[in-house]
Amino acid sequence: MTSAPPAAPLVERLDGLLFFPVTAFGPDGAVDLDTFRAHVRDGIEAGAAAVFACCGTGEFHALTPEEFRVCVAAAVEEAAGRVPVLAGAGYGTALAIRYARLAEEAGADALLAMPPYLVVADQAGLLRHYTELAAATSLDVVVYQRDNAILTPETAVALARAEGIIGLKDGLGDLDLMQRIVSAVRAEGLDLLYFNGLPTAELTGPAYRGIGVTLYSSAVFCFAPDIALAFHGALTSGDDATVNRLIDGFYRPLVELRAKGRGYAVSLVKAAVRMGGLDVGEVRPPLSEPAPEHLKELAVIIERGRALLAAGEADA
Repeated sequence: MTSAPPAAPLVERLDGLLFFPVTAFGPDGAVDLDTFRAHVRDGIEAGAAAVFACCGTGEFHALTPEEFRVCVAAAVEEAAGRVPVLAGAGYGTALAIRYARLAEEAGADALLAMPPYLVVADQAGLLRHYTELAAATSLDVVVYQRDNAILTPETAVALARAEGIIGLKDGLGDLDLMQRIVSAVRAEGLDLLYFNGLPTAELTGPAYRGIGVTLYSSAVFCFAPDIALAFHGALTSGDDATVNRLIDGFYRPLVELRAKGRGYAVSLVKAAVRMGGLDVGEVRPPLSEPAPEHLKELAVIIERGRALLAAGEADA
């Protein structure tokens, strides 16, 4: 019997829409593993290029280590090598390493390193945190820049030199800083994968592409993969008419709705998945469910997005 050829390096496999599934909870508040599996499976079959399990949209902050491990393992089993699975890892360095090792045991391909819990560290502390995390397992690491974990170009260069750190996901949205980071890393002859990690990243997709950042995470893919894939195809092919039509009629209204409530970057997504027919349950505290009037607005926005798709297909 011949063995299967080794998988391509992760940096070669992350090409396309990145799927950040929600974590399903049952009526009793416990993890609903069967529904989570169905959600992951549906996303892969719809065309996801990678699964980022138990990250921000997946309520990493609300999961126990035991829940985290079984969810990551379930995502790995559903992916079955078809697409890579990355798992969140966060809090302080010791806990981040614990989650990293659980992810490795569960079969994950890589880690998304969430910002450290609460504290605002200096650059030396951030560098030590991420390099110690990367050294703790054999998994590749993508560093998530946002909130209390903002890097200087010099720190990004140091991270690019570190063994096991392969990427930087930007959730800050400072294009000036990102351009300087990209330039500084490139000037040193180093490589990083760069990701647009803003909530509803499609809205800023054209701007990020202008500085060479083409990968992005799509929360919309969780509940409307048809819209997300159509937008990604249009953005990639240079179909500006479709990009602008979907930004104006769907993505901008969605972002404006998201801004109406705290935690809506997660709770609105989860509500939209439920609207689509998969009961993934509610968000866990301290997040709250969206207001009823906002759910009605969400339904209208999704319906409008699909109408824009249909109109575009009719005109093609």
